Amino acid sequence: MQVYLVGGAVRDHLLGHPYHEKDYVVVGATPEQLLALGYQPVGKDFPVFLHPESKEEYALARTERKSGQGYHGFEFYTDVSVTLEDDLIRRDLTINAMAMDEEGQIYDPYQGQQDLANKILRHVSNAFVEDPLRVLRVARFAARYKPLGFSIATETLDLMRQLAESGELNALTPERVWKETSRALMEPHADVYFEVLEACGALKVLFPEIQALFGIPQRPEYHPEIDCGIHTLMSLHQACKANYSLDVRFAVLVHDLGKALTPEHELPRHIMHEERGIQPVTEVCDRLKVPTQTKQLALAVCKEHLKCHQAFALKPGTLWRLLQRLDVLRRPERVEAFIQACECDARGRLGLEDREYPQAEYVRNAMEIVRGIKAQDLPADIQGSEIGEMLIQRRIQALEAYKAQHHAIDNPQ
Repeated sequence: MQVYLVGGAVRDHLLGHPYHEKDYVVVGATPEQLLALGYQPVGKDFPVFLHPESKEEYALARTERKSGQGYHGFEFYTDVSVTLEDDLIRRDLTINAMAMDEEGQIYDPYQGQQDLANKILRHVSNAFVEDPLRVLRVARFAARYKPLGFSIATETLDLMRQLAESGELNALTPERVWKETSRALMEPHADVYFEVLEACGALKVLFPEIQALFGIPQRPEYHPEIDCGIHTLMSLHQACKANYSLDVRFAVLVHDLGKALTPEHELPRHIMHEERGIQPVTEVCDRLKVPTQTKQLALAVCKEHLKCHQAFALKPGTLWRLLQRLDVLRRPERVEAFIQACECDARGRLGLEDREYPQAEYVRNAMEIVRGIKAQDLPADIQGSEIGEMLIQRRIQALEAYKAQHHAIDNPQ
């Protein structure tokens, strides 16, 4: 019985990156042998065991054969005769198909080290096309390793196109698509994930609402990059640069979906695109079973982002109602996330990536002002429904004073 560390841990070890998840393959052993050593079985479809002390996963070496559609459509075979090479060849990329023994010796039958050195993401074998999930995984690795200069091998991108055209992507469950996409959104170059999906034809299958943005023009005085799809990915990159949360990144990704629905005769203007965007954003969220909190922010950013850009011009009552819709009193963190997403939209434009966005501070200050006015500060004789009415009145008055003060500072006599 021989034990090898495999997959991502070996790859990250060779890259000099920290790694936390460790997967092991056991060659030349039976399930009975592992059970006798105290390992706990956890795998339903194939023999995976937890180490009795570390609780790390140990899988028996296996081969697999395509038997149906999708990423579940496989039959697995485990036996003491299955070799390490047999197990590694079923993996997605050469850089993930390496193993290391307990002495630190690397086993690399498919030239993963060479591809690491050349910064290439390359499939191990043509069995790559049997698993549609690999399209998303490769796109995610491209997003992760973009800062290191990695690119996808041409022949691998060809296989990804083949998968996208085969109809196999439709076999992916919404939960699995969201799981891979949410992980990709948290990579340092999440925009690359969607670029890759667009390049291989998978974006139009899995995210047709985002695909529809490419080729739609915008007014160049506001959007020098012109193309709505390019603007979306530039905005997403801003969210990655700022290391914003998943909720913010997703909201930025879908904030302009309404622009794909602008009547052709109105282009390149996009009147009412915020309202038009509500339906496609809702459809994407419902289809992928996006978490409720993530969906709520996405809808708020889609519907209200222009108001944040126009914050200085908003009437105090309009600004109060915006903050109220964002649940300012109970969820100030949601207002902050909204501001962050709007800031990414403003900076996701060609040549304007480092522009100032003073609206952010203005709306933050407005948030603190209204949150600072509380019921206990009202006169004691104010009772019942009058309390709510007076609170609103005082908050709007405070925003009016703030706006006047801000205007005076910006326009000194």
